[in-house]
Amino acid sequence: MAATLGFVRRRRCPALGALLQSRTWTISSLPLRYASDAGKRKIEKVLIANRGEIACRVMHTAKKMGVQSVAVYSEADRNSMHVSLADEAYLIGPAASQQSYLAMDRIMHVAKSTGAQAIHPGYGFLSENTEFAELCKKENIIFIGPPSSAIRDMGIKSTSKAIMSAAGVPIIEGYHGEDQSDQHLMEQAQKIGYPVMIKAVRGGGGKGMRIARSEEEFLDQLESARREARKSFNDDVMLIEKFVDNPRHVEVQVFGDQHGNAVYLFERDCSVQRRHQKIIEEAPGPGISPEVRRKLGEAAVRAAKAVNYVGAGTVEFIMDSKQNFYFMEMNTRLQVEHPVTEMITGTDLVEWQLRVAAGEEIPMNQDEITLNGHAFEARIYAEDPDNNFMPGAGPLLHLSTPAADSYTRIETGVRQGDEVSVHYDPMIAKLVVWAKDRQAALTKLRYCLHQYNIVGLSTNIDFLLSLTRHPAFEAGDVHTSFIPQHYNELFPPKKGISNEWLCQAALGLILKEQAFTNEFNLHWEDRFSPFASGSGRRINVSHTRNLTLLDGDNQVDLKINYNHDGSFNMQVQDKVVKVSGELTSDGGVTFIKCCVDGAVFKSKLIIIDNTIHLFSVEGNVQLGIPVPKYLSEVSTSGSQGGAVAPMTGTIEKVFVKVGDKVEAGDPLMVMNAMKMEHTIRAPKAGTIKKVHFKEGVQASRYAPLVEFEEDSE
Repeated sequence: MAATLGFVRRRRCPALGALLQSRTWTISSLPLRYASDAGKRKIEKVLIANRGEIACRVMHTAKKMGVQSVAVYSEADRNSMHVSLADEAYLIGPAASQQSYLAMDRIMHVAKSTGAQAIHPGYGFLSENTEFAELCKKENIIFIGPPSSAIRDMGIKSTSKAIMSAAGVPIIEGYHGEDQSDQHLMEQAQKIGYPVMIKAVRGGGGKGMRIARSEEEFLDQLESARREARKSFNDDVMLIEKFVDNPRHVEVQVFGDQHGNAVYLFERDCSVQRRHQKIIEEAPGPGISPEVRRKLGEAAVRAAKAVNYVGAGTVEFIMDSKQNFYFMEMNTRLQVEHPVTEMITGTDLVEWQLRVAAGEEIPMNQDEITLNGHAFEARIYAEDPDNNFMPGAGPLLHLSTPAADSYTRIETGVRQGDEVSVHYDPMIAKLVVWAKDRQAALTKLRYCLHQYNIVGLSTNIDFLLSLTRHPAFEAGDVHTSFIPQHYNELFPPKKGISNEWLCQAALGLILKEQAFTNEFNLHWEDRFSPFASGSGRRINVSHTRNLTLLDGDNQVDLKINYNHDGSFNMQVQDKVVKVSGELTSDGGVTFIKCCVDGAVFKSKLIIIDNTIHLFSVEGNVQLGIPVPKYLSEVSTSGSQGGAVAPMTGTIEKVFVKVGDKVEAGDPLMVMNAMKMEHTIRAPKAGTIKKVHFKEGVQASRYAPLVEFEEDSE
């Protein structure tokens, strides 16, 4: 079906200048060296075939270089940030990425019709698509990435390992053959020895990857990996390799040009992961010796030269406890975590991409690239860490961040009021910090995480704080099993909210009510109105007031006495404390300064949807405001129990039918949402009464999926 292309005129964003700052990004500081003008091509306009934060990131550098940017967008992204930042923006299709951001013909049509000389694919989507790179070449448009041959060779893991072995790059034991029968793959797994990693030969980002720790679970894990690989890459060919327990994931940033030059820009440690996806990255790798650092870099350059690599790429290694390293894969694109490399080298890798794509030599040789300081990147996701990091979606009702400066970067594609869409990756932003050493950088990261405040959906910010405070992480003792190994410390039992927080919340609610009353008085002339008093003396309100707040499902009752001096005596859990304070405003955000029995606290105060949110450097809490029964919705659910959709997604596989008996924890369905597979399991034992969805059908969040009757005693 032909695409409907719509045009959006340029809309300037005043926040652009502060959006993606780096310490030393200056065009004039980069010396230009190229062998001749023969291979040079001018890039005056670039189309960014992507969305979200990476599209905004590329536009920032394009603007700095005086290059015009063209955005493409789906119907779901019509009002998105990357559309606002671009010089031109064009609608290319519906929300589904297959009909928009993966629609090569539509993107190419926009590039040609707008006169763009180059296309930057960002990461994901078409960034490692051989067919798209070849299409760009055919249409005489510069593909800002490596040659299609390098994408093809490195995109198939079995081929890449053979090339790396021939180039003298260490590889790990495994099977990368053509016989894909279940029996043969199982035999190879037995030969290698459990545990083994089952991997899709194409793609990345944790898709199509499963660990089989025994023969009994091998086939189930194989089928799950194949299913996800077919969905993500349209290719379910698998490889099997030895799984190294508690390895480090260390990767090296490389860069090549069209003149045969290649350099490395040191390593990044990306070991701490969930669902085989990175959650926090740092550069350089903690505890890596200068000798190993040099060997890593040289091995990565050999890997790049083996495939005549051009542009930005990443060579990923598995590293054991003795700092032996083995080639894992090569990502033939700009990585999500590239900012930490930029921070420690003082470079702009997107600028390098544009220059090299235009035919210039790499702006710096190996001796000129120096390592300075330490950087962290924390990925802020819409997800629920307490629910196995279940991805989420929804509106950003409130969003405030630390200020961007020379040592802090906020890389994002959303603003307050925007929605994290169910159709795409749930990453909200990347918080990047730099300091002179690792400890100072870690301290700054924690400080900035406290200042990253979001209301409207669940995020992983509190988990990131817990992670960065863990003694093992602080010591640099990181590996890919870090989260499961330290699970109990990272997910401690929930504690009740302290009296100090409860008093702040109660005072904030009272002062907000008083502020509302004062505002009301400005527009109401009847001074005898019962609403025209902020002292607590309203209808049914005396000097003593009972207030109820909700700490999750727990009800907390407070008895509040109003004092003549404007303070309050609050009785909380049989303890009476004196509370006073005031509200202040800064940049449109409300803060509460509260004194509880002489101890002073200052917190950001946000009240939305009957919920009080408090944020401070001490942490954050949220407390519900009970809705009166006569206003609350009456539940009409008569279901005898079942399973509901945890989010909006597509049903990939159904394991049960009417009449089947299940036990608690048995798999019922597999749902694909937020680019990941999620297994829906039975919440309790019973007999299947009704299955509401078939395979291939989309289910909305909270929709009943399976209904069952409890077995009789």
